[in-house]
Amino acid sequence: MKRTIKFMAVRNIAFGFTLVLTAIALFSLFHKGLNYGLDFTGGTLIELTYERDANLLQVRQELQKAGFNDAVVQSFGAANELLVRMPGDDPQLGNRVADALRAVDVDNPATVKRVEFVGPQVGEELRDQGGLGMLLALGGIMLYLAFRFQWKFGVGAIASLIHDVIVAMGVISYFQITFDLTVLAAVLAIIGYSLNDTIVVFDRVRENFRVLRKATLVENIDISTTQTLLRTMATSISTLLAIAALLFWGGDNLYGFSITLFIGVLAGTYSSIYIANVVLIWLNLSAEDLIPPATTEAVDERP
Repeated sequence: MKRTIKFMAVRNIAFGFTLVLTAIALFSLFHKGLNYGLDFTGGTLIELTYERDANLLQVRQELQKAGFNDAVVQSFGAANELLVRMPGDDPQLGNRVADALRAVDVDNPATVKRVEFVGPQVGEELRDQGGLGMLLALGGIMLYLAFRFQWKFGVGAIASLIHDVIVAMGVISYFQITFDLTVLAAVLAIIGYSLNDTIVVFDRVRENFRVLRKATLVENIDISTTQTLLRTMATSISTLLAIAALLFWGGDNLYGFSITLFIGVLAGTYSSIYIANVVLIWLNLSAEDLIPPATTEAVDERP
């Protein structure tokens, strides 16, 4: 018989660790705040065209040397076209950037194709829509779990998701990683990943209520978590390896997305065991909670 790991034996220690980690993340969010990128604060978009293929890494280095430390450089269309984003609304900013790059590579000069300013009003609208999107996602998850399982499972899943999002955003805030739309996409992906992992454990807990009739809730959770552990580890490790590849070789544009998703996967794996399950214990989940209510409809006694 497969040995059962006593996960819940250390649930109080894990809860203390969770409180400390969450408190640090919240303190960083309120004290330091988020380092909003141009998608949220506004700035200038500069489209550059080169005669030959442009070297992204070299362009970034040269802009930093020229004093444009906040510049974000991306490929745009063909290999000889770049898009540079940076804070500020100076109409001459595009020409200054092009002049700085021309002085470095005379044989492959950069030409300014267009310069556009994205105002902060657009940034505020995107920020509000992003926050509303996360709230709607959490609400939809709560409703889904309430109908699919039982409301106590929904509370456990939401507590787990909130923890994962707070920890991931706390790390972003502490290290002042630029919070742009790619990082927002990573936060939404964390919600989906953590939910998937939690549902797998919850589904096994529900099944084991029918199989392990004499087991206590804590024993049920330990057995269910042990039974799904290999699946959880295989999914988490394979996902982390893919994210690590993006983190080390994806470049600066994917750094915020990758590090946020990496932290989120780690937090999601932990929370599916030591937060979602612990909430079920606090709420005293029982087999009776999973029995459908008796029908009150009149029975037709006609032959």
